[in-house]
Amino acid sequence: MPSPNPDLTPFDPDRMRPVARALLSVSDKSRLIDQARALADLGVELISTGGTKRAIAEAGMPVSDVADLTGFPEMMDGRVKTLHPAVHGGLLGERDLPSHVAAMSAHNIAPIDLLIVNLYPFEQAVSSGADYETCIENIDIGGPAMIRAGAKNHAHVAVCVDADDVDAVLAELREHDGLTSGTLRQKLAHKAFARTAHYDAAISNYFADIRGDMAPDYRIQGGSLRQSLRYGENPHQTAAFYADGSDRPGVATAEQLQGKALSYNNINDTDAAYELVAEFGDARNGAKPTVAIIKHANPCGVATGDDFVSAYRAALACDPVSAFGGIVALNGLLDAETATEIVKVFTEVVIAPAATDDAIAVFKKKKNLRLLIAGDLPDPKAGSLTYRNVAGGVLVQDRDNGHVAETDLKVVTKRAPSDIEMADLRMAWKVAKHVKSNAIVYVKDGATAGIGAGQMSRIDAARIAAGKAEDAMEAAGWDQPKTVGSAVSSDAFFPFADGMLAAAKAGATSVIQPGGSIRDQEVIDAADAAGLAMVFTGMRHFRH
Repeated sequence: MPSPNPDLTPFDPDRMRPVARALLSVSDKSRLIDQARALADLGVELISTGGTKRAIAEAGMPVSDVADLTGFPEMMDGRVKTLHPAVHGGLLGERDLPSHVAAMSAHNIAPIDLLIVNLYPFEQAVSSGADYETCIENIDIGGPAMIRAGAKNHAHVAVCVDADDVDAVLAELREHDGLTSGTLRQKLAHKAFARTAHYDAAISNYFADIRGDMAPDYRIQGGSLRQSLRYGENPHQTAAFYADGSDRPGVATAEQLQGKALSYNNINDTDAAYELVAEFGDARNGAKPTVAIIKHANPCGVATGDDFVSAYRAALACDPVSAFGGIVALNGLLDAETATEIVKVFTEVVIAPAATDDAIAVFKKKKNLRLLIAGDLPDPKAGSLTYRNVAGGVLVQDRDNGHVAETDLKVVTKRAPSDIEMADLRMAWKVAKHVKSNAIVYVKDGATAGIGAGQMSRIDAARIAAGKAEDAMEAAGWDQPKTVGSAVSSDAFFPFADGMLAAAKAGATSVIQPGGSIRDQEVIDAADAAGLAMVFTGMRHFRH
């Protein structure tokens, strides 16, 4: 589209512009004084609002009040202070356009060359559980308006939406004798528009959440850059990792204590591992210690135990070949004995809510192994949204937070499961929820015995899982595979009896599945004939 103002020159990234006046209005004042003083020392005139102005003045720097520009005091509890032509004209006025220059002169509007604004902490108010009125009051109006105005006019104005941006501007002002480059101003404008878009997304999604509107007319997803990645799933793909601003504990919120930078696949697999292990509760609060080992987003071993080292050994025994180069997740305090076992096998990432100093010391000997401390476990029952791109669109759904209570379980065979079988059935069901469909999971004595993932046929998944158990038997020198006497879970119903009978052939004695097939009775009859105990959950756990 041609410019509506043909007198304007095209944007020049190398064009330098002076910074004579700066407007500062920030909610986060942690670095305000040092940066304001640096600007003042460079001869920049400071203009400010409310608490920002008071803080600068109390630090002994000259600063003008926005009210002096506008001729109006702040009003309505600060809701109205910068929404005025004296402010927006100073930000939007084209210095090269004679009509703009004339208008600014006629109305005594002085240019504003630098805008430093960080917005009211709406996202923090929501995440802290603040009440409705507090959240609404933390919706910034003047801030986004000024940011957008200054960013639109980035040919002349530098806009800073966080303290790091101010550092970049100060560096250029010192290097270029009070000037900023077009390249920097354009970069800051890009970030500024992204910030206001992310802010508006948070507000929009808040309203959707409180109204229970799963399908609003517009759905926006935003994020802040957490990490630039060397590449994506494959080296020819570019990638980056963004935090969505939620407080769900996991890989996005964890502190990395050591090791190489995480890759795209590391992040994806670590998320899968931590979400799975969270199903078993927090061992620091009395839940059984549980370890999950993940490879290519699928579990290759999961086990509970009296302690983490025994749980890890049992999880590893399920598929020691696939565990090589995998991700290990724990649901409690990682100790040195367990850490010593883990480092015996090449492992990409270990994630846990916490770790002892001795465990951390063990990992320091493996400098490339990434250790993540997440502080807490995600709540597997908490609701949130997941997104998946398809050509021309985005699929949005609730996170699979479905759980079945004891009262939801329905024994459909003549034989009911024993208490031991029922415990293993429930564990197999939790694990199957996190295995790519079609999924079959065998569990015995609190540990996976075989896992079949991502197959087009459920009978193939059952056979692959049994084959994995045979391989584990040979590797460990057991007399028989752990599938003998095991409980088996299917993520969706058995459409025919063949998949279930394949599991029985592998030695399973009990079955848990959703039910709901038109051939349920045939499957039940086949289970009775084979002496199996079978439980229906009434809930499916497809995972694609």
